[in-house]
Amino acid sequence: MKKSIGAKTILYPTPVLIVGTYDKAGKPNVMTVAWGGICCSAPPCVSISVREATYTYGNLMEHKAFTISIPSENYVKQADFIGIASGKDVDKFAATGLTPVKSDVVNAPYVAEFPLVLECNVIHTHKIGLHTQFIGEILDIKADEAAVGDKGPEIDKIKPFLWSPDYGRGYYGLGRFLGKAFSVGKDPK
Repeated sequence: MKKSIGAKTILYPTPVLIVGTYDKAGKPNVMTVAWGGICCSAPPCVSISVREATYTYGNLMEHKAFTISIPSENYVKQADFIGIASGKDVDKFAATGLTPVKSDVVNAPYVAEFPLVLECNVIHTHKIGLHTQFIGEILDIKADEAAVGDKGPEIDKIKPFLWSPDYGRGYYGLGRFLGKAFSVGKDPK
């Protein structure tokens, strides 16, 4: 039997996304976002949801561009700090020792040390209550050469991590390989 736990913000897995923007003065800023993911295949798009009260919200509205840098497990402390601190009060790049890189595709910075980057232009915004959803068209993806295999970026080389929004409010690494998609289910019994 299942137990009702009420309406909550729980959907597993929850990604750890580092969103990069510039402020009005051109200073690079990053914010940790968990409410996001791929939302369209053609054109390739990703969505992120951000509260209006955040520094990043104003940057997104101003420049209509952002990057998503995917941190590896080695950067869990920096990713957590980026989610705790506000760009209004602190230079998060200086505080964490991370390096901002100006995208050559969109008007936004990304994190040099993180193995995977999506470069996006905002094509839609939707106010949904406390959050505004920003839909970004992915114009390019950059990956560290060491994280790329024959068919593209490899998850076991990127080593992204997840956030648990309710149970323990902790970070978790990825588990073991379970089967090849579009293959393992050919015989469902």
